[in-house]
Amino acid sequence: MTEQALQTLKDGYTFDGETLDLGVALNGEEPSKETPISIPLSMLNRHGLVAGATGTGKTVTLQVLAEQLSRAGVPVFASDIKGDLSGIGAAGVESDKLRKRLDAAGQDWQSRSNPTEFYTLGDSGLGTPLRATVTSFGPILLAKVLELNDTQESVLSLVFHYADQAGLALLDLSDLKAVLTFLTSDEGKADLEGIGGASKATVGVILRKISELAAQGGDVFFGEPEFDTADLLRTDDNGAGIVSVLELQKLSQSPALFSTFLMWLLADLFQDLPEVGDPDKPSLVFFFDEAHLLFAGASKAFLQSVTQTVRLIRSKGVGIFFVTQTPKDVPEDVLAQLGSRIQHQLRAHTPNDAKALKATVQTFPKSDYDLEELLTSLGIGEAVVTVMDPDGAPTPVAPTRMRAPESKMGPMSEDEIKAAVAASPQHEKYGTAIDNESAREILAKRLEGGSEAHAEEQKSAPADAPAESQGRDASADKIDFPEESGGSGKKSAKKDDENLFSQVVKSSAFKQFTRTAAREIARGIFGTSRRRR
Repeated sequence: MTEQALQTLKDGYTFDGETLDLGVALNGEEPSKETPISIPLSMLNRHGLVAGATGTGKTVTLQVLAEQLSRAGVPVFASDIKGDLSGIGAAGVESDKLRKRLDAAGQDWQSRSNPTEFYTLGDSGLGTPLRATVTSFGPILLAKVLELNDTQESVLSLVFHYADQAGLALLDLSDLKAVLTFLTSDEGKADLEGIGGASKATVGVILRKISELAAQGGDVFFGEPEFDTADLLRTDDNGAGIVSVLELQKLSQSPALFSTFLMWLLADLFQDLPEVGDPDKPSLVFFFDEAHLLFAGASKAFLQSVTQTVRLIRSKGVGIFFVTQTPKDVPEDVLAQLGSRIQHQLRAHTPNDAKALKATVQTFPKSDYDLEELLTSLGIGEAVVTVMDPDGAPTPVAPTRMRAPESKMGPMSEDEIKAAVAASPQHEKYGTAIDNESAREILAKRLEGGSEAHAEEQKSAPADAPAESQGRDASADKIDFPEESGGSGKKSAKKDDENLFSQVVKSSAFKQFTRTAAREIARGIFGTSRRRR
């Protein structure tokens, strides 16, 4: 690299105001101590991407950013899918290998830990349990978890509307199952027709998907006490931002569940936080590890909601960094919102790898580098960097030897994590599950009352009543939509399924839902409900 090129990088990465150190520029294979590469703290809410092949240093980069944010007084939330991020809560340990790297880069290193809270979904790990109610989670996110199609998602939305309107609290999955079962019973048939109707087959699919989720352990975080996302915004007594680490390795077989839960956190924050514009530092930075799991198989409505959240939450002072293997893992509309890129090594061993490499190169500003060659020749802990400067322009492309974290690289022991959790006031607040009265109990009482009334009717009914009852039961396995006047007669089940979505959307109940749902439960971008504080 020429002296002029190094000077260009120095000028491009010199900022007024506080910054986070990313590392130093690479001059060929050697780090240039006099050419620091950094990112302005005020631009962290413009979002970013950390990408690279497995084992190239993405998690360590996440750790480097998170610990500096904490020391700047910015709270951090990070998902820990592989279990190696917990070390951020312990002081780093110097070794000969680390000292050699520090000396080469000229890094002033001090071993220190960071204030850390450890969480887990439900009771699936060592951390403090995080839970959300089904009502709060909303139909769009739940449909993503259950892998429902558009028709099934629309029916689920109507069921949520019914529960909201009827005052039926959906606290856990058993409550939702109770409402679905009630609506397909004789007692609830009229209520189901009142919200637009649905075939029993569609409701049956939703019930089966819920049962499958529960059988896989996916129901562990539905319930109370519900996590208050304001607890992610805390600082300690010294003003350092709390790093909240969510342990997810035991749920690695349920990617839709935990990735969608992370979006619920963002949606809840979006609803609660005030507008702050462009602050000197963010209110919270959110690291979304294994981000490709969020977008795999996502519906159009879900992707639109993600895009809208990423675009709008910036003004709430929240920054989002997606961590994944290639930029292709992130939809274009979302990728366009990410102002900073930290790209670790990519491999091109297959035609698909080569295609991904070319696509990655196209996401960077123009430079004098052969980025295809550079990205495949980077070493572990090296990356190609470009960030957004305070004027909103991209900085020059910079090959970078990344900074080493000052906290522990690698996981804390189970005993250390258990001790930290036991000492946390968060565990006292959220550690014990609560079973309040909800839809399941309310509907059970209603059905019990209906059974008693039905028994009284049977005592006084005429002799031919059983035949009429039998006729009703025979037709109870299908709950039709209200017929249009002048409509044709009986239609095939296949035709009903094909037209189900359009009928729901056109129904007066659905139109009424779009007008009145906000009066019953204020729901946000993802259909999540506003928290009762």
